[in-house]
Amino acid sequence: MTAPTWLIWLGAWVGTSTLMLILWEVQRRRRNAGIVDVAWSFGTALVGIAFCVFGTGDVGRRVLLGSLIGIWGVRLGTHLWRRVANEAEDGRYRDLREKWGEQQQKWLFIFFQIQASWALIFASPIFFAARNDQPFPSALDLLGVGIWIVAITGEAIADRQLSRFRRDPQNRGQVCRRGLWAWSRHPNYFFEWVHWFGYVAIGWAAPWGALTLLGPMVMLLFLLKVTGIPPTEAQALRSRGESYRRYQSEVSVFFPLPPRRI
Repeated sequence: MTAPTWLIWLGAWVGTSTLMLILWEVQRRRRNAGIVDVAWSFGTALVGIAFCVFGTGDVGRRVLLGSLIGIWGVRLGTHLWRRVANEAEDGRYRDLREKWGEQQQKWLFIFFQIQASWALIFASPIFFAARNDQPFPSALDLLGVGIWIVAITGEAIADRQLSRFRRDPQNRGQVCRRGLWAWSRHPNYFFEWVHWFGYVAIGWAAPWGALTLLGPMVMLLFLLKVTGIPPTEAQALRSRGESYRRYQSEVSVFFPLPPRRI
């Protein structure tokens, strides 16, 4: 028996909200709100897997989707956890603590719960794709897997290049311009965005398949205007100053492009 759509979404929200509540308490004790990024990664993946379990589409396609979103969540969540566990709290969150002052825990609780809702929004392409009952595999399925592989590989390379740069004490206070970071100031964000188009391709033939575009559209908005690039660059300017301003003038903010020499 198929569960009602509203019950699936309610259950997903309750699950992610509970996870965020637990990890809000963890950050309160550890004084490191960066754990919210880890929670979002794993939470979004778990919601996507749940959507596959309760989907009505082809079983093979649902297994594929669940595997892809699961691998994405484990890779990104593990990468972020290493940073949270081994580094000081990200400057973006220290800035929020200073801004919110004595009310910081109240606002952080709200912030964590908003992240629970965002996890559902970003996992929505999986919900629609998991209802695709067309014969599997199709050309669009293969295209989606191809996009996913390219994007996850690109994001993993960008993350590894930045991590290696940060580990070198001689690079303290410097700007990473190695590899993909010479072509984009945020190549990890770019490939993260591209990754969501893999689910668009896999779910395009589903009923209401065009709604899979909601994922990459909202992701682009958040990366360019909300929680991605703006606070990251503001923190980079505070910590690296003129060297980062020069980096901004020479390297594309998002889409990888040949660097400009001024």
